[in-house]
Amino acid sequence: NIKNAWWNKNIHLRNDMDGLDAAIIMHPDTWKASGHIEGFADLLVDCKSCKKRFRADHVKGNCPECGGELTEGRPFNLMLKTFMGPLENEAAKTYLRPETAQGIFVNFLNVLDSSRRKLPFGIAQIGKSFRNEVTPGNFTFRTREFEQMEIEFFTRPEESETWYEYWINERFNWYTELGMKKENLKIRRHEKNELAHYAKACADIEYNFPFGWSELEGIANRADFDLRKHSEASGKALKYFDDAKKESLYPYIIEPSGGVDRALLAFIIDAYREENVKGETRAVLGF
Repeated sequence: NIKNAWWNKNIHLRNDMDGLDAAIIMHPDTWKASGHIEGFADLLVDCKSCKKRFRADHVKGNCPECGGELTEGRPFNLMLKTFMGPLENEAAKTYLRPETAQGIFVNFLNVLDSSRRKLPFGIAQIGKSFRNEVTPGNFTFRTREFEQMEIEFFTRPEESETWYEYWINERFNWYTELGMKKENLKIRRHEKNELAHYAKACADIEYNFPFGWSELEGIANRADFDLRKHSEASGKALKYFDDAKKESLYPYIIEPSGGVDRALLAFIIDAYREENVKGETRAVLGF
């Protein structure tokens, strides 16, 4: 139901969006160009006493389990490795996709040439992604296999900030239109030191889960990072030609990206809370 509602709102009821179902396993150079092989990592720390491992951004000071001293942080790549072909060697190494976005970027010209879209327009898809999470948990909030609902909306650079704000409001309202209580949602804009390597700006729609406020969906202004990087790596210019202005340009990209699993968890919790507004107590999904 959640996927159908998302697809209907963002594809069927809009005239500026195309749907796509990209491959889960792509050429490994895709992940080099996107920066995932070098930069898609969590910083981890280990307890010197109990030997348990934690994400550095989830702990402060000493070990939360035993109070022991923690090691210095070290990066841990989140991509799940596999091999293509009969041999398991370096040349055959590739990865399960950690996000659906790159499948949209490498198919940008395919969609543009077949649909004859004019800026601004979007490409959307729902699909599985895989991450080698070290600390999965909180029921289905963080898992190694999950489903994303993702839009890459292409616009002229000078219009990107307007569309960035538009999509923040559009995505926030989608949850409340489906019945989620507004008081359980908030928009948190990222500080500059939080931004991913590709992002010009980013905001999270957060939900008040039983374990605290956490990300339900992220909306990022990715600028022209992705199309430019894939163009440099492939030698194929992933540009848009503006007939009216007679110019080629790399569009800026606004990316609303949410999780099917997290949305389901939030809607279920919201429904349980609504049932218990009279003060009755009930355990919610084991929390």
